[in-house]
Amino acid sequence: MTSGNPNGGLTTVSGHRTVAEPNVIAHRGFAGIYPENTVAAVEGSVADGRASTVEVDVMPTADGEIVVFHDDDLSRLTNAPDSVSGTNIWELPYDRITGYSVLGTTQSVPLLTDVLAAIPPEFSINIELKNPGCEKLRFAETLDEAALDAATDRWRSFVGSVVDLATDSDHELLVSSFYEGALAAIREIDPSIPIASVFYDSVDTGLELSRRYDVEAIHPPWNMVTGSTLPDAPVSGSFDDVDLVDIAHEEGRQVNAWTVTTWHQAAELQQAGVDGVITDYPGVCTAQRPPADAPSTPQSASE
Repeated sequence: MTSGNPNGGLTTVSGHRTVAEPNVIAHRGFAGIYPENTVAAVEGSVADGRASTVEVDVMPTADGEIVVFHDDDLSRLTNAPDSVSGTNIWELPYDRITGYSVLGTTQSVPLLTDVLAAIPPEFSINIELKNPGCEKLRFAETLDEAALDAATDRWRSFVGSVVDLATDSDHELLVSSFYEGALAAIREIDPSIPIASVFYDSVDTGLELSRRYDVEAIHPPWNMVTGSTLPDAPVSGSFDDVDLVDIAHEEGRQVNAWTVTTWHQAAELQQAGVDGVITDYPGVCTAQRPPADAPSTPQSASE
């Protein structure tokens, strides 16, 4: 049975426990069914109607544009020739990048402004800061004072450009990153913007960053969430038995788990109490579960 949930979605009563259905966050615009991080992907995820939020990745080009793209170079995702495909995105001007197709489709690498324009204002947007335009970044680490000052300097201009574009739209905004320099820069530029620290291979590091910047949300990998069987399936490591959901909620933070690809993961995460699932597929929270006597299918962490 279900009832209304004031935070969005439905509240499901199961036995003696009441849990809210998590918000569905379209990872790169539902990358499992659309060409990721393209205008077509965000349009498709919006039209599907099951996501409340669209998540995209951003980085700069050589001529100062902000593009929506995940990888440092074009090799995996586009048909760029070998002479170009291994070059860092931030070393190429936008008119070079936009000439190639994404994942064999008619879509090209879009500008952030084009993606924002394709998302109706009633949808939230989660912008993940991937790279400010340099190599040798300190990934998912806490930094000492000197290193943090240098890292914040590297991120500041890029983050400022992203903030200018994003706050010029009418969307509810969440900005996330693995990088402490990015979190520091966004807090410095506009402390009112909600931010999320993205966890990777350390619960302690993720919690330390979330507390340093008093983030509004944390984004752990799905197998970091306890209260389920999921920690037995490795994504980015094995983790101590720490109840991140309870800790985050006690500290006033939401928990959005990445990257969910199966109904089983989504169901376990819902029971654990997460607020959102960052997923490649729109149906993971609404898919028909197999009957109890159906043969089980082994799942791997790479699904």
